[in-house]
Amino acid sequence: MIVLALALLAATGSPDLVVSANDGNQVLADGTQVVPAHPVPGSLSIIALAPRPHVVVTVPVAASVIGPPRSVAVARDGAFAIVTASRKVDPADRHRIVPDDQVALIDLRGTPHVAAIAHAGAGASGVAINAAGTRALVANRSAGTVSLFAIGPAILQLLATVEIGDGTSPAQPLYIDGERRALVTCDGSSKIVVLAIDGDRLRLLPDSLAAGLRPYAIDTAGPRTRAVVGNIGGGGRDVDTISLIALDEAQPRVVDTVSVGLTPEGVKMSPDGRFVAVDVNNGSNMPRESPRYTDHGLLQIWRIDGDKLRFVTQASAGGWGQGIAWSRDGRTILAQAMIGDRIESFAFDGKHLSSGPALDLPAGPAAIAAAGD
Repeated sequence: MIVLALALLAATGSPDLVVSANDGNQVLADGTQVVPAHPVPGSLSIIALAPRPHVVVTVPVAASVIGPPRSVAVARDGAFAIVTASRKVDPADRHRIVPDDQVALIDLRGTPHVAAIAHAGAGASGVAINAAGTRALVANRSAGTVSLFAIGPAILQLLATVEIGDGTSPAQPLYIDGERRALVTCDGSSKIVVLAIDGDRLRLLPDSLAAGLRPYAIDTAGPRTRAVVGNIGGGGRDVDTISLIALDEAQPRVVDTVSVGLTPEGVKMSPDGRFVAVDVNNGSNMPRESPRYTDHGLLQIWRIDGDKLRFVTQASAGGWGQGIAWSRDGRTILAQAMIGDRIESFAFDGKHLSSGPALDLPAGPAAIAAAGD
């Protein structure tokens, strides 16, 4: 039944096929990320949203919470997913986490399995797959580079790597301009750089954007005339922001920036491009003695109104929140919470959020994506 359900989802290319990359090597101990006494192997959980959100099957694969919560991506036809692992437990010292560079191809057809493993740069984090499902960009935060991979049946082939710069910490790539260019958030330099994609070559362009302090997660959807980026700021000390980027001009530019609270870890546009969901940590990842500590995160919804972001609503969400996925009809939202190893579901009617059932995961849900993203 599992194989049949996944085959039907993949065959229809349904965006209601969602995957969650789960990391059991990092937990929070009073605001500090540590290796747990008994680490849990990383995994990829495949989730169907109908008739209600539920986990169909989970596949073992390395994953990491270090990096933006788009360290997993799904092909538009739902045939495969790519998962990166930016960190791993140090083989020489099980109490330490060190950079990793693994990129894994997960075949979602038939019985889901790891079909290929490749290596990018150190700190392989955010990943983006092109519309045809033949190429993928991977941002390597520790190495300060971005890599381009060719994708085929059971194949991940490194084609090119471009230097962004030491200390820039490239976090998340985003295809734009008919996939002739890509934006890449760099939380180390607080810039969004622009890459030219010439066939199987990458080239860093002189243009860059300044959206806010430490741009991190970035997304676009619908008509793809706007993108939204989360600026994670100074680590929970100051109110942070999200920014709206116009993509329908010769040079992308920031057109609006609004305050959202402490640490907008995940940002995701609705499939029609009308709304933006933001997973705000809200101090839930801070020490309990901190004056900014809270026991919950926030799921916020903003409406894109031309060149403006308008607040719609918000709801309490799980602590140390990560990524977000929308259903195809925009009525259901999944929000990851590392604290408690769960994904919470919400119903959205265009004006209000209401809580739904939660999903328990085998480890902390660190990144999420849907087919059709």
